[in-house]
Amino acid sequence: MTHELNILLVDDEAEFIQRLAERLSLRGFKTQVAYEGPGAIELVRRGAFHAVVLDVMMPGMDGLQTLNAVKKIDSDVEVILLTGHTSLEAALEGIQAGAFDYLVKPVDVDELAFRLQDACEKRRLQIKQATNSDR
Repeated sequence: MTHELNILLVDDEAEFIQRLAERLSLRGFKTQVAYEGPGAIELVRRGAFHAVVLDVMMPGMDGLQTLNAVKKIDSDVEVILLTGHTSLEAALEGIQAGAFDYLVKPVDVDELAFRLQDACEKRRLQIKQATNSDR
């Protein structure tokens, strides 16, 4: 199933996010990367993503602000927040704002891949359900 999943990774730590993109690509995900909120928002405007992996703590526009902006553009996209131990409260706030889940850094790539598949399956089922109710 993963070969068709288009994932946006957003984090201001360039080396970390590039390495994560490579590791997810090896697991069959198609990844794109943004290093800050406004760049992520522009990518979401230009193309459909099955899920977004979003760092909570970023300079300028933080992860929660980015989450809210992304959800305004595509309310169905599932967002998984990445957080450090010190920002767990922000991650919980993100869940209340519509994030699918959160993971604490350093993130286990296999765990992230599993959560991404869950998030994308949830979205697929919601789309299928909406399509069926339109009939």
